[in-house]
Amino acid sequence: MIPGPRNLITDVPGLLVGNAQDHVLKSGSTVLTADAPFTASVHVMGGAPGTRETDLLAPDKSVGAVDALVLSGGSAFGLDACSGVTDGLRAAGRGFRVGPATIPLVPGAILFDLLNGGKKDWTDNPYRALGRATFDSATSDFPLGTVGAGTGALTAMHKGGLGSASFVLDSGITVGALVAANPVGSVTTPGERHFWAAPFEIEGEFGGLGPDPAMGLTGPYRSRKAELLVPRANTTIAIVATDATLTKAQCHRLAIAAHDGIARAVVPAHTHHDGDLVFAVSTGARPATDLDLFLIGSAAAHCLSRAIARAVYHATPMIGDLLPAWSAG
Repeated sequence: MIPGPRNLITDVPGLLVGNAQDHVLKSGSTVLTADAPFTASVHVMGGAPGTRETDLLAPDKSVGAVDALVLSGGSAFGLDACSGVTDGLRAAGRGFRVGPATIPLVPGAILFDLLNGGKKDWTDNPYRALGRATFDSATSDFPLGTVGAGTGALTAMHKGGLGSASFVLDSGITVGALVAANPVGSVTTPGERHFWAAPFEIEGEFGGLGPDPAMGLTGPYRSRKAELLVPRANTTIAIVATDATLTKAQCHRLAIAAHDGIARAVVPAHTHHDGDLVFAVSTGARPATDLDLFLIGSAAAHCLSRAIARAVYHATPMIGDLLPAWSAG
């Protein structure tokens, strides 16, 4: 397996990502969309999720495909970013047709960034406008770090961020991951230089320092974030995608497998103070064998680990930050 040409989730042909952020607010939103609806499912392993329309993605529900997925900051307020994306899709004539009505289907998930030092005294909820801006800016190339849904994200010891990574399998199937990393746990080992995801790094994509040579890395772990904020100010939300043809049930299994990537990159992961969630997407452009499904799940988990580390690695210092960027350490 090798990374795709961009090392982004948009190496999966047909997928687009849009980001919008407000650095005074210290928050933002991210959308994944495409020119045509795609099959999707979801799996939640954190104890404190915030979601919209995710029940549609269960394998037994009648909706076969959706038009976009949204990741956003803002806690419950951020769910309104889905409405902004819905507005954009409606203006483009996109959506599920019921007689003369067209209804865009836009599930989403949020992370908690309301206590990160940004200006949060708005009168009108800003996230609908941010959501619309993400849709209008969707493209195949996009930056990582302090952008989109990762703008105000924090990990235990450093700023979090938006991350992405990809793999092209020997079969030609592409797998990618997109993540807004805001976990209660740490993305780095004690000492804050080595990434937990280091064994999966490709070509120095997050610093090339390699795995921590220390042994017995079993804690206890310090958390600057917990010392500054209430314990529930967390969550890692992600999307994994492939151009292989998968059913909703197979997408659900892919989402489950991809959660291993969070556990390999964040310690601790899937806590009752996180809302850890992974969407899984299939564009259905390539046939897939049973062996391909096995490899796609493994690749998705590795991609997600790498994407989490890249989110923190690319985060940049901003005025008013509560935690340092990894690059400043």
